[in-house]
Amino acid sequence: MKIRELIDTAQIPGGDELRLYRRGDDFIIAIGGNELMNSRMSGSEEALAVISCERLRSLDTAHLLIGGYGMGFTLRAALAALGPGAKVTLAELVPSIIDWARGPMAELAAGCLDDPRVELVVGDVAASIADGRGRYDAILLDVDNGPDGLVREANDGIYSPAGLASARAALRPGGVLAIWSAAPDAQFTRRLIAAGFRVEEVAVRARSNGKGARHMIWFARA
Repeated sequence: MKIRELIDTAQIPGGDELRLYRRGDDFIIAIGGNELMNSRMSGSEEALAVISCERLRSLDTAHLLIGGYGMGFTLRAALAALGPGAKVTLAELVPSIIDWARGPMAELAAGCLDDPRVELVVGDVAASIADGRGRYDAILLDVDNGPDGLVREANDGIYSPAGLASARAALRPGGVLAIWSAAPDAQFTRRLIAAGFRVEEVAVRARSNGKGARHMIWFARA
């Protein structure tokens, strides 16, 4: 049996402590008793980017905002789908997450943070949304395990009516707000509709081979 080895810890601003583990060739990021990410399970995080890009008008000139680097699955999938003239703004709240990507998980990152199309913003994605009126073709959010502030209480504001209104204002006409979740949430679906979005719910598997738990992604078009 492979032993889970603690590699590092990181404090979330206004939140709890993240822990980075290695088990054999796999990496795990956990908070409290919750496993947030596992390098063996990339399918739904990649789908967040791939399906969002399928709904864009132009892959060559699109500007995406990605909230949360995680292990980079969503960012790498977005870069693979987008054209050379596209841009991705990556907002990551916890600086150590980027340090891990450039350090112990550098092989997993595969240089995606150095892609010239990527602008890294170390800070709250809510601020990037609030400051980006009419700026983005898509906003991709994977900062919690669903539409509530698991990682930190302040994240609740992202999924509130006011937070959704801010996201809608930051999108260009026809833009897409995509939100990853570990499980369905009918109340949140109704909240998206009340905020003026046309909503599509897509269930995706956790693993890229089509196996594993079913996760949910909301694709809400402005």
